[in-house]
Amino acid sequence: MKTYAGFWQRVKAFALDYLIILGYLAAITLLFLIINRFSSGLQWLFASRIQAQVAVILLLTLPVALYFSISESSIRQATWGKQRLGLKVTDRNGNRISFWRSFARALLKFIPWEISHTLLWEIYFSQGSFSTFINYGYVLVYLLIGLNIASVVITRTKQSLYDLLSGTYVVK
Repeated sequence: MKTYAGFWQRVKAFALDYLIILGYLAAITLLFLIINRFSSGLQWLFASRIQAQVAVILLLTLPVALYFSISESSIRQATWGKQRLGLKVTDRNGNRISFWRSFARALLKFIPWEISHTLLWEIYFSQGSFSTFINYGYVLVYLLIGLNIASVVITRTKQSLYDLLSGTYVVK
């Protein structure tokens, strides 16, 4: 019989994985500081809202999504955080998922995160000219986060919205 991972187990696993993400962020930040100390070669990355958004997708969102995708489609079926808690990501039959299913799951998981980045760049570059757009954007972000939490709590299989959409399960 399958034991599905509950909300708090999943939060703890993500918190452990976030330590790896923070390490990556610290390394990227340090690298940028070193490069900017000796040249202004990276300022073009953040010259406009679109360039900044693309830079963040390529330097932050994509590597993090790949970390989750590669880890959860591997033989271990889990990220480092999930491994520590004895959790793994499976398909309906308990089998390992493909990289592409895992990648789709990760992209769906990080939609609220990416919308938040988009809104932050909008705030930075527009100086408040689209405040209604930004407010509705954050309502959408919190709605998506709330739906993910509610679906884990409410569904018998403890699936998040992105698990339901990608046909995956997190099991103990």
